[in-house]
Amino acid sequence: MSRQFSRLTNALMYTAAVFVLASCDDDPSMAGTQYLGGVYGPGFVASSAPSDTVSYWDGDGVSGKPSIKIRLSEQRAYFYKGGELVGVSQLSTGREGLDTPSGTFKIVQKDRDHVSSKYGDYVDEVDNVVVPNIDGTKDPKPPGTRYKGAPMPYFMRVVGGVGMHAGYLPGYPASHGCIRMPEFMAENFFQNVTEGTPVTITQ
Repeated sequence: MSRQFSRLTNALMYTAAVFVLASCDDDPSMAGTQYLGGVYGPGFVASSAPSDTVSYWDGDGVSGKPSIKIRLSEQRAYFYKGGELVGVSQLSTGREGLDTPSGTFKIVQKDRDHVSSKYGDYVDEVDNVVVPNIDGTKDPKPPGTRYKGAPMPYFMRVVGGVGMHAGYLPGYPASHGCIRMPEFMAENFFQNVTEGTPVTITQ
């Protein structure tokens, strides 16, 4: 009963929240869509945004070896400790043509304050945005500006440039391959994995 109450409390707390948050994630073209409650976005989360009725964390105080299973068709991640399911997260994974890879992997890097090396903004010397939402490999840099990578908090690298992190969740696959999670879920996953934690990604 206490576990069900904890799940309900978490869901209500984070879906009801309305935040003003900084732009982030690996896909600048998403700036202007609706978002699941309690996640990063470029402004207030609209009341018409899809609600996250899936995500919960109940793993505090539970021991056992961690593992993660991601089901792309469900857009969900399942966190286990010692084989016991202790958390589920809503996701937004890679969109068509930029798919999140399937396979058996492991966490190879953790970076609490990771920033994108490819997507972000061109800013001036005092951090004012001059050109927003750029692809650093394609978009020319105006004179007097510098590249500022988009934040990808609680980054957990899985394979290549693909990792789990806090980011946009519009309610469907929308990333360039990364696995976006609500901030509170990304933080819980981050705190409970180590390098080497197994991650299985299936369709």
